[in-house]
Amino acid sequence: MSDTPPENSAPEQPLIAHLLELRDCVVRIIYGVGLAFIPLAYFAKEIYAFAAKPLMTLLPAGTSMIATEVASPFFAPIKLAGVLAVAISIPWTLYQMWSFVAPGLYKTERRLVAPVLISSSLLFYLGMAMAYFLVLPTVFHFLISVAPEGVAVMTDINKYLNFILSIFLAFGLAFETPVAIVLMVKTGFVTPQQLKDKREYVLVGVFVIAAVLTPPDVLSQILLAVPTYLLYELGILVAQWTTPEAREVEAQAKVAERD
Repeated sequence: MSDTPPENSAPEQPLIAHLLELRDCVVRIIYGVGLAFIPLAYFAKEIYAFAAKPLMTLLPAGTSMIATEVASPFFAPIKLAGVLAVAISIPWTLYQMWSFVAPGLYKTERRLVAPVLISSSLLFYLGMAMAYFLVLPTVFHFLISVAPEGVAVMTDINKYLNFILSIFLAFGLAFETPVAIVLMVKTGFVTPQQLKDKREYVLVGVFVIAAVLTPPDVLSQILLAVPTYLLYELGILVAQWTTPEAREVEAQAKVAERD
């Protein structure tokens, strides 16, 4: 291998030392989440009101959300604050994970870490933003419009929270597609040409996955599947641009096929 070994790999540390480092890493991650949670918990009601806005603005006059459990008015906003604290602290969490594995990486792998951490965090937040500002209003407008006459749409605050969290998670993970593709190409697991050859299967697969992750309506399935497939194509383009060695492998394979 052309890369020089990791600088601090000389004396290999015992297992107990690695476990202690892992413990410290986990503790720092917990502290980061806790520090983010404290101010969010103070404004938990306002944050929940903001999260409920896509539905509340579409409800008919005189209707509102309901709480079917005694403690729901307290625990639902706190739960949202906790999940939001985890989401906000994602860059810190990823950095701590990187600091744990960095001593065992080669220099070229270390140079790849910073772009991956930044791009994955931004794409995850971009997916959540799309879910909040575009997908949720569109889906709620559709669901309310198809409600039978005489049926008042008054969802429980806990069920609403679980619904939007599943949407946020689905879109956040879907927007990580370009990063996953670049990493797979960088590690030599696949080539851009192999990804291009599997386009038809990927297109079917993203619609199947979207049907599982989204509510049982075609609209939300399309709103998740189409951006995911476009991000798949974007990932291929970025992988070709950032991985010249992959182009060389593909060129050699084409020459071998002609011979």
